Amino acid sequence: MEQLSPKELDVLALVALGYSDKEIGKKLRIKYGTVRTHIDRIVLKLHARNRGHAVLAYILLYPEWLTRFS
Repeated sequence: MEQLSPKELDVLALVALGYSDKEIGKKLRIKYGTVRTHIDRIVLKLHARNRGHAVLAYILLYPEWLTRFS
């Protein structure tokens, strides 16, 4: 599995917290298309089927990861 970039981790965290792509873009000050690109790369890197599966896969690999956001 490839490592996720810091920006990909930020995007994944916001996906996990239920933000829409548009909301993620506004929060991170990046364009909608860039958000989609990050999500697509995250899904590929984690060999996931979709964004929800990517979140679950990352949490299973790194259970402590999401606790930094709560």
